[in-house]
Amino acid sequence: MGDPRKDRAKRLGLYGLLSRWEEYARASWLPELLDLEEKERAKRSLARRVKRSRIGRFKPLSDFDWKWPEKIDREIFDEAMTLDFLKDAGNLIFVGPTGVGKTTLAQNLAHKALLGGYTVLKISAGEMLRDLASQDSTSALNRRIRRYLYPGLLLVDEVGFLAYKPSFGDLFFEVVSQRHETKSLVLTTNRPFGEWNQIFPNSTCVTALVDRLVHKALIVRIEGKSYRFKEARERNRRRINSKKKKRTGRGK
Repeated sequence: MGDPRKDRAKRLGLYGLLSRWEEYARASWLPELLDLEEKERAKRSLARRVKRSRIGRFKPLSDFDWKWPEKIDREIFDEAMTLDFLKDAGNLIFVGPTGVGKTTLAQNLAHKALLGGYTVLKISAGEMLRDLASQDSTSALNRRIRRYLYPGLLLVDEVGFLAYKPSFGDLFFEVVSQRHETKSLVLTTNRPFGEWNQIFPNSTCVTALVDRLVHKALIVRIEGKSYRFKEARERNRRRINSKKKKRTGRGK
């Protein structure tokens, strides 16, 4: 039976240590050294993946107001947070109006995936499609598509906020179909699938696109008014009250 500590040293690429293994194998400091190397490399790996993911700053779930949406499929979201759907190369789709927390929930899930060792890339649908459409040859486009095929989890945000050219539907279909049943996609949209013909007008692949997206997908539906609008009203109310207090104080 092989030495598991030596296997760990090989995975870590500690070739200097391996070259003198017989000398150091019984050293009391060896387990601590291997532990430190593994922890430091895991830390650096996470830092690199977080930076490349572009998930940005987000409100943690502990601060998310679950009572604000009029309706939310929380059980489905909680199931998604186990990350089991990633193991099956399934998708996760958030459907709801603007401002109800779709992106925040998607960012929290993406962050958990990063902690779980997955590579992640977050990008808006508009940015991704404009990027692909700007390629000036088929070979350049194929190379660029690989950028969106590489991550273990691709988070495409804000599908439906704009209407796109018919060719954009074909580009989106290409990314989705090549990731289908191989890697997972998380998507946020403010439009039900029945309206996607309006997002990609005159595109012939919309039905096939939706079919691949929803296959093996968890769908979190959210209904309600914009939480951002609620926060803006509360800020204005606090500002008005603060000014009233100042005026009252000057009048005394």
